[in-house]
Amino acid sequence: VVYEQEGVFIHSSCGKNDDQDSLISGILRVIEKENEVIVDWRPLDDTLDTSNILCAGKDSSSVVEWTQTPKEKCSRGADRPSSYEAEWDMVTTVSFKKKTHSNGDATTHANGESKWSFLFSLTDLKSIKQNKEGMGWSYLVFCLKDDVKLPALHFHHGDSKLLIKCLEKHVVLNESPQDKRILLVNSQNKSLSQSFENLFDEPSYGLLQKLKKDPYTVTMGKFSKVTNYIFDSFRSSDPSSQRRPPSEMADFLNDAIPGLKINQQEEPGFEVITRIDLGKQPEVSRREPVSAEEWAKNMDSEGRILNVDYIKQLIFKGGLCHSLRKEAWKFLLGYFPWNSTKEERANLQKRKTDEYFRMKLQWKSVSEEQEKRNSRLRDYRSLIEKDVNRTDRTNKFYEGEDNPGLILLHDILMTYCMYDFDLGYVQGMSDLLSPVLYVMENEVDAFWCFVSYMDQMHQNFEEQMQGMKTQLIQLSTLLRLLDSGFCSYLESQDSGYLYFCFRWLLIRFKREFSFQDILRLWEVMWTELPCQNFHLLLCCAILESEKQQIMDKHYGFNEILKHINELSMKIDVEYILCKAEAISMQMMNCKELPQAVSEILGIESSSVTPDSDTGEDESAAVLSCPTSLYQTISTPVIAANGTRDSTQQMSETQSLTPA
Repeated sequence: VVYEQEGVFIHSSCGKNDDQDSLISGILRVIEKENEVIVDWRPLDDTLDTSNILCAGKDSSSVVEWTQTPKEKCSRGADRPSSYEAEWDMVTTVSFKKKTHSNGDATTHANGESKWSFLFSLTDLKSIKQNKEGMGWSYLVFCLKDDVKLPALHFHHGDSKLLIKCLEKHVVLNESPQDKRILLVNSQNKSLSQSFENLFDEPSYGLLQKLKKDPYTVTMGKFSKVTNYIFDSFRSSDPSSQRRPPSEMADFLNDAIPGLKINQQEEPGFEVITRIDLGKQPEVSRREPVSAEEWAKNMDSEGRILNVDYIKQLIFKGGLCHSLRKEAWKFLLGYFPWNSTKEERANLQKRKTDEYFRMKLQWKSVSEEQEKRNSRLRDYRSLIEKDVNRTDRTNKFYEGEDNPGLILLHDILMTYCMYDFDLGYVQGMSDLLSPVLYVMENEVDAFWCFVSYMDQMHQNFEEQMQGMKTQLIQLSTLLRLLDSGFCSYLESQDSGYLYFCFRWLLIRFKREFSFQDILRLWEVMWTELPCQNFHLLLCCAILESEKQQIMDKHYGFNEILKHINELSMKIDVEYILCKAEAISMQMMNCKELPQAVSEILGIESSSVTPDSDTGEDESAAVLSCPTSLYQTISTPVIAANGTRDSTQQMSETQSLTPA
C-alpha cells in the first residue's frame, strides 16, 4: 500500500429526501501489486450497515447537521473473502449507474459487498477530473478508458493533491487543453513489461483482464488453461449465460491480443490456397550427432571452416555432440564469421570482452538513488529478477537460489538492456538465454551469442507484435496447403487463428521440449536448412501428428487448446525433426507450389518445363546443392520411428541448401 486515506466519501444521491445525499465514508488506497498499480475504494464497514450512512444536504460543502438513514432491510449473502489481495483479481472496473431505491438506502450485493466498492488498474485510467478551487470539499472523478465514470470521491479529511502526487509516480498526467481541471493520462503500453503470473492461482475475472492487457504474460504461462477461466468468467447466476457458444469464446481471444486479429484478405500478397495434391511424404532418417573428429577434419591449419555448406548439412541431419556446442554455436549464431581464422576469432573475443564489460559497468555503477529516478531501468531489473527466479532448475547449471548460473543470467540480461535500451527486457528473453549460457559457460561469449539470437528474434518481442502476426499468418498458409481438411476443421471449432501456437513461436519451443532436446532442436534450426522458416514446418509437423486425435475425438475450441498445451515435454524431438524435413521435401517437390508458400519457404519458383529425356515434369521449386553432398556420409541413422540402422547409408536425393 503506497497511499491510504480515510474520510473519502461518496455522495450517493439516494437520501430519503430530495435535498439530501447519502454520504458513504470509505478508505481510498493505492496498491502496488507486482507490476500493476491498483486504485481501490471501499466503505469503512465492508458490510455497509446502512443505518450508519450519513445524509447531508445537497450543498454538501455547507453541511451543518448529519442524520442517519433507517436501517436497511436486505438479505446478507455469503461471507466475502477474508483476503484483501484475493479480491483484486476477481473484481474489475465497475460501471456505476444510479438507480432509484424504494427504501432510499444504499444497497449491498448478494455477497455482502457494497455496490459502491470499486477498484481499477492504472492501465485502465483515462482521465481525472478535479473540482474548482474554493468550491467545498475537494473531489476527484476517475474516468476510465471505456468511458465509465466512477462516483466522485470527496476528500473530507484531507487534500486530494497527495493522491495526485502518488499517481504521478506511476503514470504521466497532463492538463487537458480544453479544461484545466481535467488531468489526462498519457497512456503508455506496458503490456510487454508485465510480470509472469501463475494462471493456476489466478481467479477467472482477473485472468480475463490480464489476457486483454497482456497477451505475452498469459500465453507464456499456460495458454490453453485460459479457456477454462474464460468459460468460468462468463458464467453468472443466470443459468442461460452458462452456455455460451464456443464462437463467443473465440471472438474474445481474437480481440484479446491487440494487433493480432488476422484477416488474411487484408494482408498484402494474400493468395487463396486451393487444394493441391502434395503427394506422399518421403521417408526421412537422421544421423548421429557431428563428432569432434568430423569438425576438426573440416578445418584448415589456420582454423577456417573448409566447407560451410557441408558442415551445416551434417548439423542439420544429426545435430552436434555436446562437447562441440561451445565452439560450433558461435558460428551458427553468427558471433564468429564462418570464414574467420583462429587468430581473428581470438582478437574478436578480446574486443567484445572489453565492449561487454563497459556496458555492464554502466548499470552496475547506477546508485539506488539514480535508479529510483530511472523507472525503465528499475522496471527492467524487477522483471529480470522475477524471471531469473523462475528459470528451469532441472538443469544442474541453474540449481539453487544463489547459483552462479542464475547470477550470470541476471547480469547478462541487465547488460542487454544497456545494449538495446529501446527494447529493454521483455518476458521470454530469459528462456532464450538460459540454454545459451549453459552451453557457453562464459559470460561474455553467452552475451554476444544471445545478442545474435535476439537479432533473429527481436520482432517477436516488439510492442506492435507484427512479427508474431506474420508468423501466424504464414503458419496458417502452410498448414492449409499441407492439410486443408484439418484447417477447415480447426476453423469450424473457432481455432483457425492458431493462437495455441503462440508460445511455440514466441520462444522457439523452449517450453515444449526438455532442456537437452531444445539444444538439439535449436542447433538444427540455426543451420537455416533446408529452407527459410523451418520452425513453421516444425509447428506443422506437431499439429499433423495430433490431427487424428483432435478430429477423431471431435475436440472443440477448449479441448484443442487444452490438448496442445498438454503436449509440453511429451514431444519426440527426433521424430518431429524427421517429419518436418519430410514436409519440406514434400512441398519443395510439389509442381504447383503456390507463390505465397514459395515466398515463405524462400524457394524461387519458375515455370514448370517437361524433361526432354524422360518426358516427366520437373518442379523448378527446389533448392540446389552439390550432388555429392551425401555420398561420403556413412554413419548410423535414426529413422522417423526412432529406430537405428547402423548399415543404412544416407543416400537421400533431397539435396537442399538455402535459396
